[in-house]
Amino acid sequence: MTTRKGEDISAAALQDYLRRHFDQAAGNITIEQFPNGHSNLTYLVKIDGREYVLRRAPLGPLPAKAHDMAREYRVLQAISPYFPEAPRVFHLCEDPSVIGAVFLLMERRRGIILRDRIPPEVNAIADHPRLISEAFVDCMLRLHSIEIDQPLSELGRPDGYLDRQVRGWADRWSRAKTQDNLEMDRVIGWLAKNLPRSPAPTLVHNDYKLDNVVLAAPSPDQIEAVLDWEMATVGDPLSDLGVTLAYWAWANAPEVRAAAIPAFTLEPGWFTRDEFVERYARLTARDVSGIGYYEVLGVFKIAVIIQQIYFRFHQGQTNDERFRNFGVRVQGLARLAASLMERHG
Repeated sequence: MTTRKGEDISAAALQDYLRRHFDQAAGNITIEQFPNGHSNLTYLVKIDGREYVLRRAPLGPLPAKAHDMAREYRVLQAISPYFPEAPRVFHLCEDPSVIGAVFLLMERRRGIILRDRIPPEVNAIADHPRLISEAFVDCMLRLHSIEIDQPLSELGRPDGYLDRQVRGWADRWSRAKTQDNLEMDRVIGWLAKNLPRSPAPTLVHNDYKLDNVVLAAPSPDQIEAVLDWEMATVGDPLSDLGVTLAYWAWANAPEVRAAAIPAFTLEPGWFTRDEFVERYARLTARDVSGIGYYEVLGVFKIAVIIQQIYFRFHQGQTNDERFRNFGVRVQGLARLAASLMERHG
């Protein structure tokens, strides 16, 4: 079994449990940890040649309502029949004594994930930046166009969504901060004071970024899967767009580079911020004139997520050295959120 130190899973315990509770687990089990990602722990589980993905929460005490595998299981169970890019789920174990945490089993989707570089097989395709840009935007459009009905309507409460978002993420910040940050305080106050009127609610992913999609191989102009659904809900679609733009359009800002967010979407051929917003607005007919507010909210939320990860490292709840400089990354994102806030008044 290949895992990071301290993040191993007992194959014997998992195999014993699955043989009693999962019909397709008769054979021997092997486990290998996926190396990327800073949040939930993800593993490849092989049973007699069949492949599954196991997801569980990270180690240590966690913020309330964060890393909720049971909720992610139910979200995927509800969404996958309507949205083919959402992987199917097969089993939920809510007994943390089995492997140390609640976990889910889902299907594995194969393809290409763009993280810190463009792989050669993608780079060799003419006009791949435009093709991927269009596919990425259009996949979000498909998610936002799904009619909200039972059982999807049970995934969230759209009334008062933005107000709850601001208050909830401000509370997360308060619980996770390791030092005062006046820029974050100013951003929180501005977001609470300038709440816009939301358009009609849709499904929202809430963490839709390039390294959370799997591109089809060898056709990167098609999205094979969208990953990491733990924050998905029903709410304001422009809040989804704002988070995505924070990862996409501001990736070359010095503050975001300090957060180590890949910047290849700023290279020639990829959609600019304006092209991204224009395509979204044209194909949805939504008013995006107030998108600046949502970009500030998006950068703020990313800063809080990174701070929550850093808090666990700071408290000694994880010894993963990848998180050592996350406090500096948060400061950079706070500066970016404040500068965008000032730009939009």
